[in-house]
Amino acid sequence: MRKGEKTRQHIIEKSAGLFNTKGYAGSSIQDIIDVTGLTKGGVYRTFAGKDEIALEAFDYAHKVMTEHIVRAAEKGETALHKIMAICAVYEDPVYNLPIEGGCPLLNTAVDADDGYLPLRKKAESAHGQFTSFIQSILDAGKAVGEFSSDLQTEALSSFIVSSLEGGVMTSRLTRDNKHMGFVIEQIEFVLSSYKRKKE
Repeated sequence: MRKGEKTRQHIIEKSAGLFNTKGYAGSSIQDIIDVTGLTKGGVYRTFAGKDEIALEAFDYAHKVMTEHIVRAAEKGETALHKIMAICAVYEDPVYNLPIEGGCPLLNTAVDADDGYLPLRKKAESAHGQFTSFIQSILDAGKAVGEFSSDLQTEALSSFIVSSLEGGVMTSRLTRDNKHMGFVIEQIEFVLSSYKRKKE
């Protein structure tokens, strides 16, 4: 990797944690300079400004989260196990998530809702990808008879993603992971209720 590419990646990675902690609106170019240790010229030689950095920083943060989620799912032998393995990625949102500052999807969705539209679109796309991935696991489980035929996979995948993101928000707000624990317990309960009984 060339020096310019290393500098670019350094800015992206450091800014990802910054935006995820302070938010897009709450972060300034000076904050980016501070976390990267670069000069103002060093930042502007690489990026046109904060908007461009924010988009690439979100892509990076989303990629990191997605890699953790996919690796977790690959460990599960059944659809239920895969979903619960994904839930385990989120079990400690107060102290331990793959990206500094919490879940980038949740933070960006809230922060960019009425602000920077291109960033909001990035979050919307990430939400769709996450929901579709969960639905694909549920569809596969339904297809092999793990779940009953009345399982509505689109609805349940939306419920699971919404519940996980809500659990992150509540746990980080209260600094208490018990709320995420409740969410994970209920997701497992709902999934188990759709398990097809062996004849």
